[in-house]
Amino acid sequence: MRRRRHLLASLCLLLAAQPALGQGMDPDNPTCPKAMNWSTYRQMRFTLETIDGHKILRAEGVIDEGAPERLKQALAGKVGDIEEMWIRSPGGDARAGNAIGKLIRDAGIPTRIPNGWACFSACNFVFMGGPIRAVDEGGVFAVHMFTHLTPEERTRLEAGADVKNTVVGIEQDSAMLASEDNDFLLRMGVSRKLLTDVMYKQKAVADAGDDRSTRRCLTPAEVKKYNVATVALPQ
Repeated sequence: MRRRRHLLASLCLLLAAQPALGQGMDPDNPTCPKAMNWSTYRQMRFTLETIDGHKILRAEGVIDEGAPERLKQALAGKVGDIEEMWIRSPGGDARAGNAIGKLIRDAGIPTRIPNGWACFSACNFVFMGGPIRAVDEGGVFAVHMFTHLTPEERTRLEAGADVKNTVVGIEQDSAMLASEDNDFLLRMGVSRKLLTDVMYKQKAVADAGDDRSTRRCLTPAEVKKYNVATVALPQ
C-alpha cells in the first residue's frame, strides 16, 4: 500500500523528463515517432535521484548481459527507499531484460515510462516487471517480433545476405525465448494477447515492399487493453 500511495502521488509530479517528441511520425513505422528517445548509453545505467522529494531510480540505455547484476548492486540496501523506476531503452539482451523484470517484481518497485521517453524490445519486459506500471502521456511503449539475432546477424539479414544456415541454427532458441516470454507475461499479469495480437504479428526485418514496418507503438487504449499499464492517468 505504501508503494501504491507513492505511485499515485507521483502522477501529479512535474516529470523531470524530456518533453514529448514533436518531430512527426516514422514513415516506415507509422504508429511510432520518427525519433525515439530511448537513451544512447551502450550499457544500461541505474541512477538513483531525488525528484520533488521522491526517490526515483532511472534505468537508461542498452540492456546488456551485465545489467541484471548492476541492478542488484543499485538496489542493495535501498529497495525500501525507491518509490519508482523510470525506464528508457532501445532494448538489448532479451533474457537479461526478463531477469531485470523479475528483480523489479521481487523488489516490488513500480515502473514508469515518462513523457517523451521510449521503451522498446527487451525494455518491455523490464517495464512489465513493475507490480504497478504507468505509461505517461507522451511515453512510448514500442514492440516488435522477438528474435534471437545478434546485431551482426540482423544487419546481414536486413542487407539481404543469405544467412539461411544461421537462421536455422537460432530457430530453436527463438522458440524457447517465445515460451519464456509467454510465461513472463502470465507471471506479471499482462495479457498474453499482447504477444499474439501485436508482437508476433510484426516483421523481424523490413521487407523490400511498401510495408517496411518492424515495430509497433501501442496506443493508450492498447496499453490499457493488454494491462501493460495498471494505473490510469488522470484526464
